Amino acid sequence: MAVEQSEALECLEPYVREWFINSFKELTPPQRYSFKIIAEGRNVVITAPTGSGKTLAAFMSILNELYKLAAEGRLEDGIYCIYVSPLKALDNDVKKNLLAPIQGIREVAKKHGVTLPEIRIAVRTGDVTGSERQKQLKEPPHILITTPESLAIMLNAPKFVERLRNVRWVVVDEIHELAGSKRGVHLSLSIERLRELAGHDFVRIGLGATLHPLEEAAKFLVGYGDGTPRNCEIIDVTWYKPLELKATSPVRDLIHASAEKVNEALYKLLDKIISKHRTTLIFTNTRSGTERVVYSLMSKWPKKYNERTIGAHHGSLSREIRLEIEDRLKRGELKAVVCSTSLELGIDVGYIEVVVQIGSPKSVTRAVQRIGRSGHKFGDVSKGIIIAMDRDDLVECAVMLRCALEKKLDEIQIPKNCLDVLAQHLVGMALNRKWSIKEAYNLVRRAYPYRDLRYDTFLSVLRYLSGSYAKLEDRRVYGKIWIDEQEGTFGRRGKYTRLIYYLNQGTIPDEVKIDVYMLPSRRYIGSIEEAFLERLRPGDIFVLGGRLYRFKYARSMSCYVEKPPKDAVPTIPAWFSELLPLSFELALEVQGFRTKMKEL
Repeated sequence: MAVEQSEALECLEPYVREWFINSFKELTPPQRYSFKIIAEGRNVVITAPTGSGKTLAAFMSILNELYKLAAEGRLEDGIYCIYVSPLKALDNDVKKNLLAPIQGIREVAKKHGVTLPEIRIAVRTGDVTGSERQKQLKEPPHILITTPESLAIMLNAPKFVERLRNVRWVVVDEIHELAGSKRGVHLSLSIERLRELAGHDFVRIGLGATLHPLEEAAKFLVGYGDGTPRNCEIIDVTWYKPLELKATSPVRDLIHASAEKVNEALYKLLDKIISKHRTTLIFTNTRSGTERVVYSLMSKWPKKYNERTIGAHHGSLSREIRLEIEDRLKRGELKAVVCSTSLELGIDVGYIEVVVQIGSPKSVTRAVQRIGRSGHKFGDVSKGIIIAMDRDDLVECAVMLRCALEKKLDEIQIPKNCLDVLAQHLVGMALNRKWSIKEAYNLVRRAYPYRDLRYDTFLSVLRYLSGSYAKLEDRRVYGKIWIDEQEGTFGRRGKYTRLIYYLNQGTIPDEVKIDVYMLPSRRYIGSIEEAFLERLRPGDIFVLGGRLYRFKYARSMSCYVEKPPKDAVPTIPAWFSELLPLSFELALEVQGFRTKMKEL
């Protein structure tokens, strides 16, 4: 159903409406549909391409309501909105993007004689200092930006948890990234625990760029009420942004060309693409691939590609270096940025004219997500070039682009009944208070991934956590909770349970990493893996972030480097366990294509 701009804006306070009209020419489709839905307190999933104003689509009605409460003198000290994203970098980006409307609305209101208090906004992740957390406890933000892991920890922070009872909105960004993993399962249980803590329902808002099927994503977001999914509206403008897609290869004959010839031609092709476009974003799938591409371009054309014109971006670089690259890209100072997967999600990096993907990204959804980073304004063409590196890669890329043009996305596969995640939350719940087993079971089943969880399975996890099974202590598995099956209750056991819970929080696997520091300043640069460090000898040269470093020495879990001599030949670090899996749907499409070719 079409919604007129005037109808969408009428739910906003006059000073909020005036700020929006002065700041933007018109509403984007997700904004046009979302303002009224969120203002009316309805759950909603919004799927729209990058640059479509999803953040304001989610937050405009929230800010409006907060300022309305403030004007009436009813805005209390407490957290009203929790924004959850899978990336810490995205958290800081959203905070910066919200500060402009928060300040701008206050200024417009002041012109009309309305004095509004400040809407406080803060980030709470693992990077936040202890002093900042204390400040948030004393003066809680009205809008809290966090990650799934930090939200789970907050639910067990004895003092801070009281600040969460006012929550009225929960915004989950990049929901497509979370829903198909155990991180999403973890988050779904945290949201249900938050609802139980608050004692009331709150509005749930999901944001994503590539969601399929939408109905499944909506159920994941809102969970179950009395045995049936809670109501949720769906706003779908996924394909509003046109795509210009191309599959190519570095050489004409991928079958007979040697690997050396293909690689040499690849860099010539990349140079040609970068030279033709204002800003190019290149995806390589792996961190070592990112380092190799940046170093090769800089060594082959040093006058054209250097630290002033090209940058590397991946998760093993320091936060300081990553933010510097993001800011320089946003300001238009870099001609090209090469990344693994770290710029795939919605971090605001300004105008990207073309996205280049080296090799198959192994998923139609991932390809559309990455290519969608190009074209800054809503409605701009997203231009993407996928470079196939061998014969099989070419088949995969061609089939993938056909699926993208036919709007066939990979389906979200939401994990079900993950008992390891359940065990974490049951320990967390026991830390807070004594629970009725039936009450806890009903809470868990309200989370969509656990809707079909059997009671006997639930009970077996409680027994395991209590150490009830024979020979568990022989395996050094000790009870974290107590359980009384006759009374039908369970609770915390042991003084170290809280520490164990905090140290084993989340579902992201631990990596043994070696921190790299520059001498003599001891500035943190990034990290390498232990296996790579074991190969290094004093004086060896390696690449990190596209820059060369000479290995000096290692101490404990730290590696110390210095500036290398000119014309040094480096090695490229290797990071293990970073190859992307082929999606199930794309595998079937490739199989179907090969079968048809065989029958011709």
